[in-house]
Amino acid sequence: MLLALADAGDEWRHGYDIATQADIKSGTLYPLLMRLEAQGQLEAVWQESPTPGRPPRHAYRLTQAGRAWLAGMGEALDQARARRDAMAPQPGLSAAAKTSASSI
Repeated sequence: MLLALADAGDEWRHGYDIATQADIKSGTLYPLLMRLEAQGQLEAVWQESPTPGRPPRHAYRLTQAGRAWLAGMGEALDQARARRDAMAPQPGLSAAAKTSASSI
């Protein structure tokens, strides 16, 4: 989740997008987002849905304090990015082959 927010920079991200990218359930995500917002690490706004008739959605982004906080995690975030990138699907390589290749 922190990687998704860090990689977004100043862009607003919807909770669903963060959950999808981070592969976590909303029941885990939203309490974390609310806690980070209460601590001043995130800001949140309601945005109108681009689809008529749909309800507004909450969008999140890191505050300046949140970006500084994550910057202090430099090496840990770099390691998390490397793990995420190693798990990303590669064209022409099945998931099983990727798992075997990464364990070599």
